[in-house]
Amino acid sequence: MEIRKTQPEDLDQILALYEQARQFMREHGNPDQWGTAHPPVEQVEADIRAGKSYLCVEDGEALGVFYFANEVEPDYAEIYEGAWLDDAPYGVMHRVACPGKKKGVASFCVAWCLEQSRGNLRIDTHRDNLPMQGMLAKNGFTRCGLIHIYNGEERIAYQKKEKRG
Repeated sequence: MEIRKTQPEDLDQILALYEQARQFMREHGNPDQWGTAHPPVEQVEADIRAGKSYLCVEDGEALGVFYFANEVEPDYAEIYEGAWLDDAPYGVMHRVACPGKKKGVASFCVAWCLEQSRGNLRIDTHRDNLPMQGMLAKNGFTRCGLIHIYNGEERIAYQKKEKRG
């Protein structure tokens, strides 16, 4: 598997991955996090233009898509019922869609993001997204507390901080 930046010509594959992910969420007790149309096409296109959208591919097949950047996430400014592990610069991962075409894709993508973020990565997920919560726990993330995203909805906030020498 490899990670590469998405290109405008990848849009149809990306939208298909997000549709498959929404279906997976519905089938696993999480119908509300992305509803029937999240992320919107305009957001996906904006992520591509910004150079912050990535595909996980193997043998030419798109297995997963996600947003990654080393940037401050405004939604993470206030955390409730807990605290972030530190205040050091971090990477953020959003809009992860690895709908099960191959086992281990989400973990591969998280490991790549962790490397790109110099070992300090934050991510959040919906309370009903048990598969994502399990994947984060398996990969050594700490549940740090609760945040509210731009529209006021609650999310569980996670962080992984690796000691680097």
